[in-house]
Amino acid sequence: MAPAVPLAVLALAALVAPGLGGAPGCDHPAHRWCSSPDVAAACQVQSRCPSLPRPAAAPVQLSLYYESLCPACRQFLVLKLFPTWLLLPDEMLSITLVPYGNAQERNVSGKLDFQCQHGPEECLGNMMEACLMHEAQNFSTYFPIIFCLESGSSVTENLEAVCPPSPPLLPHGGGHPCPPDRPRVPCARQCLQIYAPEVDSGRVKACVQGDTGVALMHHNAQMTEALQPQHQYVPWITVNGKHTDELQAQAEASLLGLVCHLYQGEKPEVCGGSKAPKFPPGCRR
Repeated sequence: MAPAVPLAVLALAALVAPGLGGAPGCDHPAHRWCSSPDVAAACQVQSRCPSLPRPAAAPVQLSLYYESLCPACRQFLVLKLFPTWLLLPDEMLSITLVPYGNAQERNVSGKLDFQCQHGPEECLGNMMEACLMHEAQNFSTYFPIIFCLESGSSVTENLEAVCPPSPPLLPHGGGHPCPPDRPRVPCARQCLQIYAPEVDSGRVKACVQGDTGVALMHHNAQMTEALQPQHQYVPWITVNGKHTDELQAQAEASLLGLVCHLYQGEKPEVCGGSKAPKFPPGCRR
């Protein structure tokens, strides 16, 4: 006696074509149409095969253009972006951080110089975070450090000393350990030690003090200036490469809800919308 064909497959076959012929190019028997994604595609019955695994959906791409000392930027990063990242799986949300904001880049006697909206300390904070990203490379490594910096009382005093106290001159005529034209980071160790002790603090120090940090800030300046439309304030948020007033408002009101709405794949239980307090006005140019 021949094995029984499930009623669902028989119904599917009847819906596709009379006589169980299937779609043009489908040379598989009806009971095999839902056996694999390739067979279902050849027989044009994917929508009627709920048991088949769905192709992976692209993550929602979110870019944050910000300043390290802008109050609205810090609140969005600490209270909205970081918690949302913690709640969602990696394949659902991809984040790019661009610390620069409303800074100005100038060429002074052949050297790049940066002026920041909230003063030299903000320029230092921007460069510290850019160097952390450069040295740590892995987002899940450097984002908790940046969260730690931005959530503290002082962004620039919560990393680790770039220039610890030392004699004014190095031996053998080596000059000053921290040239006056290079940024100095005050002595504090909390964030690196707590979140990423494996990150080489010496390389971060060298980046902040050297040409690499300047090059990273120049790159961030170019990324910020290339925005279309041009940014009018920070935090400036783009979602899947786009910025609109509506997307900005939705991200600030309920970032978790926005990402859950836009993601096309299977959504986790946490997706259900969220309410959050209003944020202060952004830092306008």
